[in-house]
Amino acid sequence: MHDVVIVGAGPVGLFLACELGLAGCSVLVLEREPELRSPWKADPLGMRGLSAASVEAFYRRGMLRPLLTASGIHADPDPDPDADEPSPPRGVGHFAGMMLDPADVDVTALPFRLAGPAAEGMMTSLEAVESVLSERAAELGVEIRRGVTVSAVEQNKDSVVARADGHKHAYEHAYEHAYAARWLVGCDGGRSTVRGLTDFVFVGTEPQFTGYTVLATIADPEKLGPGFNLTPTGMYLQMRAKGHIGMLDCDGGAFDRSQRPTREHLQAVLRRVSGTDVTLNDVHLASSFTDRAMQTTTYRQGRVLLAGDAAHIHSPLGAQGLNLGLGDAMNLGWKLAATVHGYAPDGLLDTYTRERHPIGARALDWTRAQSAAMRPDPHAQALQGVVRDLLGTRDGTTYVFKQTSGSSNRYDLGGEHPLAGRNAPDLRLENGTRLGDLMGDGRGVALDLTGDRSLHESAMRWENRVRYVAGPARNDLGLGAVLVRPDGTVAWAGDRTPDRDAFEQAAGRWFGHPKN
Repeated sequence: MHDVVIVGAGPVGLFLACELGLAGCSVLVLEREPELRSPWKADPLGMRGLSAASVEAFYRRGMLRPLLTASGIHADPDPDPDADEPSPPRGVGHFAGMMLDPADVDVTALPFRLAGPAAEGMMTSLEAVESVLSERAAELGVEIRRGVTVSAVEQNKDSVVARADGHKHAYEHAYEHAYAARWLVGCDGGRSTVRGLTDFVFVGTEPQFTGYTVLATIADPEKLGPGFNLTPTGMYLQMRAKGHIGMLDCDGGAFDRSQRPTREHLQAVLRRVSGTDVTLNDVHLASSFTDRAMQTTTYRQGRVLLAGDAAHIHSPLGAQGLNLGLGDAMNLGWKLAATVHGYAPDGLLDTYTRERHPIGARALDWTRAQSAAMRPDPHAQALQGVVRDLLGTRDGTTYVFKQTSGSSNRYDLGGEHPLAGRNAPDLRLENGTRLGDLMGDGRGVALDLTGDRSLHESAMRWENRVRYVAGPARNDLGLGAVLVRPDGTVAWAGDRTPDRDAFEQAAGRWFGHPKN
């Protein structure tokens, strides 16, 4: 029996597997697709944007440099190691197809932001992300079985069993196998089998449009404008890669997505939303999606949990899906590992839903707002004008950047300090060590910035779960000490004279009973 079975070997499932493997759990990942590689994962169709928060997750686990290499980015992840203040972001993105100027971001309004290797988001591909995570998972002893389709999930108070169909070779008969574990996590995407086989309630809103992603040979691409193009009949996006087109057709989601879109259908949609007579000679790859926005009411049912698109689906507007799922995996991994090993404080695993569900709900609303602003009707077009004016202001651009970068996320941990519940800034000690450098082993970190090591005795009571490090920081942001959870969230922060009792209370809340 494994400690955890994960269904789905996409980025979310693999990142979770790495977190659990790092914590010493036995992990089995079951993946329906028989092969890792796919044209849908490679450049250009597989290109995705990682937010600064997601980049930081890879950085903290020592995977940022491999990810940059796999993404074809040959750059130093920390080009200015002596910088204390962060530079303005290089990219901000868009809202409902309306592009923003990164120069309009007010860096001083970003909470607790410091310079560091992970201060920026980046472009990568699903292939690059999955290759890095697969390699790390293998190093950590995680077993990945591909070509396995889960068909049933059964659980009792002590364990859960995934029954799966699969085949060894094309010429052999299908067989059924039962995979037993103490816990099971569904990371199997928007059409999650695990979610459908268990008692999760999935609620939300129906679609306003059908979207298409197309790789085609276009006879007359000059008839299409570059980038995002909002039109009176919809929206189209001409990517930088030749023949890579995105389209939104405001048909109320009427297209039958069980059918593969034909060249004739795609050409008709593109002509309608672009207002041109553009011609598609050949369609090499095409898929469809909608802005249906749904979320499970809880992320846990007994010994079964959900993460990523299995727990929430929405349109890709704003590039939130991958980042939202990686955040789920980072939040869940250390909590589930502590539960497996038996030292989790009461209720720790339930904080996964309590913390991540509001973040997911906000992402769904973010995409709903963009869908509403992109409808081809006079009301939406009037709304576009208002929003465009707001986005042309410094405050408006800064607000959008906070939402898309993850810097506005804050869990309600009940602490009084404004840093509690936020992603920890990458504090740097005078000896050059950064907070991110201290988190590679998956433990929490107690960073004591006082000169008298006032928290040493207290922190050492949790030394097997929390790394204690002391020393002055180059820019301490007025902090005397900070307790950081394994997911990079600040569990507690103290001023220049830290309260030992408050520190111990926070440590016990998140890391369980201390050793005697």
